[in-house]
Amino acid sequence: MQKTTVAKTDRNHAEWYVVDASKERLGRMAAEIARRLMGKHKPLYTPHADVGDYIVVINATQVQLTGAKKQNKVYRSHTQYPGGLREIPYAVMMERHPDEVIRLAVRRMMPKTILGRHMLKKLKVYADASHDHHAQNPTPLAFGTGA
Repeated sequence: MQKTTVAKTDRNHAEWYVVDASKERLGRMAAEIARRLMGKHKPLYTPHADVGDYIVVINATQVQLTGAKKQNKVYRSHTQYPGGLREIPYAVMMERHPDEVIRLAVRRMMPKTILGRHMLKKLKVYADASHDHHAQNPTPLAFGTGA
């Protein structure tokens, strides 16, 4: 008789990885980070359980974009009031909150559920090369898509 294994949320098996954003493109990096936060790279992946890893992203100010996205990319949000559309260009967003650019890219690739929001808390983004997670001994993670 075959047995099916079902994963449970277990923080003891979660790995810590550090990603240098200066070597990566935003979209490809965000897609791989979302995949690892969900745990889809593990053979024990279960859609209803959080089996993903922790990701620390450094050098968020140096993330790369292709084409004319630096001039054309716009972040839009709405206040839910009439005429409340807010548009922030990419250049302004990088000046004010460079970590939010990566966090938004990853968030939009995650499940839009309570579990997806819980998984997103395992993403730590820093604007420069210093971070507070040396005690966890994060493993360097390179995706091989950098320019």
